[in-house]
Amino acid sequence: EAETAEFDRDDTIEAIDLALRQHGHTTDRVGRLGKLVTRLARGDRWDLVFNIAEGMVGVAREAQVPALLDAYRIPYTFADPAVLVLSLDKALCKLVVREAGLPTPPHWVVKTPSDADRIPPRFPLFCKPLAEGTGKGVSEDSLVCTREALANQCRRLLAEFRQPVLVEKYLPGREFTVGLLGTGEEATVLGTLEIILLSTAERHAYSYINKEFCEQHVQYRFVSSRDPEVAQAEQIALAAWRVLGGRDGGRVDLRSDEEGRPQFLEVNPLAGLHPQHSDLPMIAAGVG
Repeated sequence: EAETAEFDRDDTIEAIDLALRQHGHTTDRVGRLGKLVTRLARGDRWDLVFNIAEGMVGVAREAQVPALLDAYRIPYTFADPAVLVLSLDKALCKLVVREAGLPTPPHWVVKTPSDADRIPPRFPLFCKPLAEGTGKGVSEDSLVCTREALANQCRRLLAEFRQPVLVEKYLPGREFTVGLLGTGEEATVLGTLEIILLSTAERHAYSYINKEFCEQHVQYRFVSSRDPEVAQAEQIALAAWRVLGGRDGGRVDLRSDEEGRPQFLEVNPLAGLHPQHSDLPMIAAGVG
């Protein structure tokens, strides 16, 4: 279940297909990576590929379909392979964002259990897999306040996900996801949702459980840039989107520190598109 958590539901695919046909396009459902390889090899070509492929294996898994399409000079929607690899490696992504002068919490990468011993005891800290989405590996236990808890959580994540662990300074403030449309200097903020955990939710984070059962655990509040904290979050999100090279549409996730200053957490350049369940369409609905 966890390995396929990022895959799209059938009703998402139906909705995208219907929307494209309603706008006058003829659609052809290619399927997953293996199907694409087979069809390219037999000579099939398209004017444009609407890419939502998440992939299965490795940090470059989201880049595999766009890389193939680049090789065959077939245009496609959303980010290119370089952006998709960078965004999935959350530590490298944060380094690029920090180099651009944008705020993001201090972080450390744990590749072996002994690496956790070298992290300064600046508790509380937050642990999550380096290259996962959909909140995979994030739970109440992700927040650690002691050396023992840090070591235990890193060992557990290393064993379960077989990839490095990203450890960050925990930000206790408000959590936002900012929707972006467009590319480069033409990119704009679509709108922002505040993620509010209800009393039934797992604490401390927008976790895998909270995302999968969001109807019971999460309130999504559409917030306005008239709120100075929201306006700051949107400015950071748009700047990060441009620096990282996001295209067409996506999301940037942020959380505020104890003084109410939003900071970059991660970017999703291949955002979910379920009409009711996914954050980006919810933001679109919020702005009409």
